[in-house]
Amino acid sequence: MAGLTPLVAVTDHAVERYRQRVRGALDARTEIAARVARAWEAGAVEPGERATVRVRDLERPDIVYVCSHDRPRGELVVVTLWEEGEDAAVPRRFTDALRERRRRPG
Repeated sequence: MAGLTPLVAVTDHAVERYRQRVRGALDARTEIAARVARAWEAGAVEPGERATVRVRDLERPDIVYVCSHDRPRGELVVVTLWEEGEDAAVPRRFTDALRERRRRPG
């Protein structure tokens, strides 16, 4: 799946989630793109669900970037990210609670 490093773009949603988890990022969008590109080059890539790929951060292996990969165009869009593990900056119970609120009819 790895190989030539694609052009990396980052959504606003991914930037916001990154800022919640990684303090002190001056330009979060550029930092995410650089981290994803380095991880891609290192082969820290695995298939995801629904035509996505997961890229694991090399410096913070608990952070996983969920990306849409447009192979013909050589583009990778970081759609969102999450943390794994029990010591997450934003515990999973909070993100799960938000998901439940969105599913309930209002």
